Amino acid sequence: MHIQEWLENIPAVSVYLLVGLVIGLESLGIPLPGEIVLVSSALLASQQGHINPVILGAAAVVGAVVGDSIGYAIGRKGGRPLLAWLAAKFPKHFSEGHVAMAEKSFQKWGMWAVFVGRFIALLRIFAGPLAGVLHMPYWKFFIANLLGGICWAGGTTAAIYYIGTVAESYLKNFSYVGLGLAAVFGVVSMLVVKNRAKKASAEVESAPVENVPAAD
Repeated sequence: MHIQEWLENIPAVSVYLLVGLVIGLESLGIPLPGEIVLVSSALLASQQGHINPVILGAAAVVGAVVGDSIGYAIGRKGGRPLLAWLAAKFPKHFSEGHVAMAEKSFQKWGMWAVFVGRFIALLRIFAGPLAGVLHMPYWKFFIANLLGGICWAGGTTAAIYYIGTVAESYLKNFSYVGLGLAAVFGVVSMLVVKNRAKKASAEVESAPVENVPAAD
């Protein structure tokens, strides 16, 4: 079967579920490429008429909000021992430097850290569990989480779908170019975060981070 025919025969519901699941698990605190999955699915929707971009965006928003909320509940119950366990399981993502950087962001920005964190790969993983660990009031977390999920998931879906639709008549293999650009963007953003995390880790070693007060 030709690749084009195969793509056309992918059940739309499978795409919606995959996007919601991957983004939900990433938001819960499991390092997964949610942004790349969302971008590639939005590009696919722009080329395959059976995939509804509105439903796709809604699935991404639901996955983001539900995943973050579950991560918040787990973080609230697990506390700092949970961060230590995550550091042992995912040392590259939950290192002392990364945690210190995320804590400083939450301490300084509060709700805005949850909202803005939705647009940053590493903070997307941290936001839910860390907000729970720091006992941010859930209503504040939920508002920031919902708005961030709508703007990030819905906005990304709309933008990529529009770009894919416009470009398809000019560039037949735009999907591969888009995925390549998404991968490059992801690598660059991770390098930036890694550099900041190293600086935060150095500060932690020179002056141990004090317990951060619970967010009001």
